[in-house]
Amino acid sequence: MPSIATDAAEQPSAGPFPAIADYGIIGDCRSAALISKDGSLEWLCWPRFDSASVFAALLDRERGGFWKISPIQPFSASREYVANTNVLQTRFTTASGRALLTDLMPVRQNSALVPDHEIIRRLTCESGEVEVKIVLAPRPNYGEQSPALRQFAELGVRFNSGRGVYWLRSSVPLKINGTCTWAHASLRAGENVHFSLSYSENAPAVLPPLDALPHRIEQCVKWWQNWAAQAQYDGEFREEVIRSALTLKLLCFSLSGAIVAAPTTSLPERIGGNLNWDYRFCWLRDASLTMRALLELGYWEEAVQFLDWMLHATRLTQPELRILYTVFGNTASKERISKVLRGYKGSSPVRIGNAARDQLQLDVYGEVIDAAAQFAFRGGTLDRETQKVLVGLGNYVVKHWCLPDEGIWEPRTGRRHHTHSRLLCWVALDRLMTLCDQGKLRGANVDEYRKHSENIRREILTRGWNEKIQSYVGELDGDRLDASLLLMSWYGFEKSDSPRMQSSYRAIRQRLGTDDGLLYRYERQVQEGTFAICTFWEAEYLALGGGTVQQARDLIAILLKYKNDLGLYAEEIDGRTGEALGNFPQAFTHVGFIGAALSLDQRQKGEQQLAHRSESATQQESSHTSV
Repeated sequence: MPSIATDAAEQPSAGPFPAIADYGIIGDCRSAALISKDGSLEWLCWPRFDSASVFAALLDRERGGFWKISPIQPFSASREYVANTNVLQTRFTTASGRALLTDLMPVRQNSALVPDHEIIRRLTCESGEVEVKIVLAPRPNYGEQSPALRQFAELGVRFNSGRGVYWLRSSVPLKINGTCTWAHASLRAGENVHFSLSYSENAPAVLPPLDALPHRIEQCVKWWQNWAAQAQYDGEFREEVIRSALTLKLLCFSLSGAIVAAPTTSLPERIGGNLNWDYRFCWLRDASLTMRALLELGYWEEAVQFLDWMLHATRLTQPELRILYTVFGNTASKERISKVLRGYKGSSPVRIGNAARDQLQLDVYGEVIDAAAQFAFRGGTLDRETQKVLVGLGNYVVKHWCLPDEGIWEPRTGRRHHTHSRLLCWVALDRLMTLCDQGKLRGANVDEYRKHSENIRREILTRGWNEKIQSYVGELDGDRLDASLLLMSWYGFEKSDSPRMQSSYRAIRQRLGTDDGLLYRYERQVQEGTFAICTFWEAEYLALGGGTVQQARDLIAILLKYKNDLGLYAEEIDGRTGEALGNFPQAFTHVGFIGAALSLDQRQKGEQQLAHRSESATQQESSHTSV
């Protein structure tokens, strides 16, 4: 048994801010937690991704709250996920021994004998002797509360916040000191300690025995590995693609099929600046690329759930669409500023809610329609109600495509005529016409769609092209570039090897690119990080025929240098230092990686088939000549 010391008071201190990339993520497909390299859990929202935080030291070291398990002595740390899972393991090495910390949130499997929401943490001494400290300092509701902690003998420590009841159970005795609970323990080789933090709401708490935790950890590992094994991708980046798929699954809300953009709010796009946003919602603009990733990897269940969620979420406003929704398809909360949290490394404000909910972004119509079309093109069936919804969206596009909007990047500077928004309006009508031609859609006015589709195309080709700089531009009649223009080939508007696309690519690379191969999303006066998904779009553009296979492969290889040690990507990458910026991990970035890898794999296999056919034809011709 580990020896215990509880005779020295511990004051809660999260220490200095880690780098954003120093965090790992665990989750149960309903919420997620971020854990730093030193074993400190510093971000958790329960019961959902967009609920108020329980721990938020990620955004304020003194006021946010945390749960730390780490050695007392100086240590080095390395970490990894258990193969093909979202079960995190951190290995601490001290002068006297080595210990392994295992962190996970069990995935709910319809059992009444486990808590509704739970984090399991196990620390095992692998060799020698390791002295560790455990400190839990909850600060619910974005740091606004310091709940009273109470001991309940073998049941553990309890605290309340709002309608929720939290239980911390431990295999070592814990001591309460004010608003934190703590302990010291000395572990020898083979010894371990277990912890379970659970949350229940409006119901009696379920507290399973701690000796069942090892079995439950094994169950969770098997669940994730079984899910990962379904991936239908055998290309050269399989390990990285599986990690991106696992991250995407982690950000899926299992009760509805929604996918949140990121599990965090207000991690800055510029350290010390105010480019801080709440990404714990579901953006329709991500729909098309996300649907493609899920379908081509073979995750049909998730794809169907995602499509069903989109149609359900938009039911109250159809045919008009909002920009973002909660995981249950409701309107996102109004944006407010935290009165307590001071922001990551002083990057204020900390925003709760997102004002983009009130913007107009016409590209979302093309995203939703294209997602449904991809599903149908790959053999899925669109029921009568879905067909009716799609026709209604198409009719809306016909009436509104010529309006200015805020566009894909959501600037808060007013509406403009964005080329990307026009492109997606064209996509919406083009896909609907194709569905009609294939007999998969009824009730649409195809002639009307065709007329407006041609008008949109003509406008992009004339006003979206700048003859002086020989490039498509971000706004009609403008002269600024935008990395989203690289998607014109992916959506089938223009071939990637056309003179205009080749010229546009050269201009984008020259004006938006860095010497290290990264891309900014557009030209702006206030500098931010390079936008990670834009570089993946570039790699996919090259893979689609805009460049060579080797160019696409080399660019993906460059991007692999910017993932963290766990294979996770943030929203942005600092163009000077390579540090992760913005909310973390970012679903859209991982979707971009999957898309680039899939397109490269398809290009390689296509070229291999052509080479094989050419070789076979040459052999046949040689055989005939010999005869």
